[in-house]
Amino acid sequence: MGNTATIDTAKVTGRRELHFNSIDDALAEADRLAALERSGQLQCLGNWSCGQVFNHLATWAEYAFSPNPLKPPFIIKLMLRMMKKRFLYAPMKVGAKIPKVENGTLGTEPCDFEVGLDRYKKAMTRLKTEVPTQPNVIFGQMTHDEWKNMHLRHSELHLSFLQPKE
Repeated sequence: MGNTATIDTAKVTGRRELHFNSIDDALAEADRLAALERSGQLQCLGNWSCGQVFNHLATWAEYAFSPNPLKPPFIIKLMLRMMKKRFLYAPMKVGAKIPKVENGTLGTEPCDFEVGLDRYKKAMTRLKTEVPTQPNVIFGQMTHDEWKNMHLRHSELHLSFLQPKE
């Protein structure tokens, strides 16, 4: 479903406003979106397919349990650490890109919808039930609730691009 011309996602209109209070909320939304996709009624307003969106979210959620390959400079970590509460409790910024990373982030490879969805559901369920074992690549050690909040905000951002066809 991806587009040939790159869309400036910061300028996309018509995104849904989402807020998840729990991982169960995010998983319920994933199931709702899956039903729409299976009936041919789901569209993505951004540059990625619906499967890529779920695969991307899963990739990042899995970094709570496996090392993140990024090695951000200390000064970047220092600057972003001052904004930790924003990352955990406020909506994430649309269109943000990680400098010097292909496609601006990780987990952007093409992915079948069902594969991406399954990976997302497994990663988020693990995050719900298991305490993360890895430090965050930017914020260092985080509590279980902080990890969950960050991935809820991340899910809100990307799932807001998926919506029923009109």
